Amino acid sequence: MLNSNNIPLPERMRPKNLDQYVGQEHLVGEKAILRRMLETGNISSFILWGPPGVGKTTLAQIIATKLDREFYTLSAISSGVKDMREIFDKAKSNSLFAKGSPILFIDEIHRFSKAQQDALLGAVETGTVTLIGATTENPSFEVITPLLSRCQVYVLKSLGIKDLDRLLTRALAEDPLLREKNIEVVEKDALFRYSSGDARKLLNILEIITSDISEGEKLVITDKLVAERLQENIAIYDKNGEQHYDIISAFIKSMRGSDPNGAIYWMARMLDGGEDPLFIARRMLILASEDVGLANPNALLLAQATFETVHKIGMPEARIPLAECAIYLATSPKSNSAYMAINEAMEMVHKGDNSPVPLHLRNAPTSLMEELGYAKDYKYAHSYEGNFVDQEFLPEGKSGTKFYEPGDNAKEREIRARLQKNWKKYGY
Repeated sequence: MLNSNNIPLPERMRPKNLDQYVGQEHLVGEKAILRRMLETGNISSFILWGPPGVGKTTLAQIIATKLDREFYTLSAISSGVKDMREIFDKAKSNSLFAKGSPILFIDEIHRFSKAQQDALLGAVETGTVTLIGATTENPSFEVITPLLSRCQVYVLKSLGIKDLDRLLTRALAEDPLLREKNIEVVEKDALFRYSSGDARKLLNILEIITSDISEGEKLVITDKLVAERLQENIAIYDKNGEQHYDIISAFIKSMRGSDPNGAIYWMARMLDGGEDPLFIARRMLILASEDVGLANPNALLLAQATFETVHKIGMPEARIPLAECAIYLATSPKSNSAYMAINEAMEMVHKGDNSPVPLHLRNAPTSLMEELGYAKDYKYAHSYEGNFVDQEFLPEGKSGTKFYEPGDNAKEREIRARLQKNWKKYGY
């Protein structure tokens, strides 16, 4: 049996039930979806998507314990189809005596190949197991469509300040090793800032700064103390946790800020730490759309080509096209005009706008639709000089609403001039 002194603080503080669980009120709060599942005992397969240290594994364990189900755990890093089939065979052989289908928890499910994910389909479909997957990556990119169609996706959020404060208070009051020590917390900003919404990181930091207190000594935790202790215990890049989100953030902000040297440095840190090169390529695809945008539309083409190239050749050669793309994006002119335009339009729609499509923009595949005025008065742009004709494309009451504002760069100055010529009502 492990001595509690050898068990890390995050593991010692792992919640055993929902009352101890911190955060994710939208999923486990009163009348929230996962709490209702637990109360009714009617649980279906789902995938938990969120950053590290927000309680994905803990939530799966709590569910299995509450429902009194067999609980199997696989890590996509070290497990394969053979391991899955062994679990499926056990589940089938025990089905007569079980209270419900066992829960199969797969950590980092995004790292399973298509073939490995395919092997899950039958067991999930027939209810041989109830699958709970956990991923830090967008499931729509990393999980095959047939599996996604059989699983609901629940998004977990980074912990807020109140959540972190509750966790800190609980650790100091309930952990037997910390309770024995004379600890006073007078400043918390640094603790919470360095934790970045990650419960595991907060508890690891707390353990680092309290680990060398001698008997009878009082430790006063201040922002300065936290910063000094962490400088002495800088962790290497961890693609699954500690600095993953900090370093990818620095990488993205370097490219957005047009610094190729910063971008290359942070990329090197990620690659040296074993980061999936496709994750880096995917982030550059997003940046090419969000931050370079219409100032240089070729950036998206290069980012897409980089993603395909990295997928085909793998490491170590993949570092070269990754570097080429990062430098290209960093040194490109920048515009977030498309990003802002779609955000504004979606905000309007999200507030409840459900305006009907104007009749002249509707299709009229039947005679009845024609009689009702569908497609009437629509003007075919190519039948007019310059392939343009002034007509209304927004719903009634929305005429003149402008979502797209061209950026101040060479490409979009051309676009603005064309819009000024064609569309007086938008005020370009």
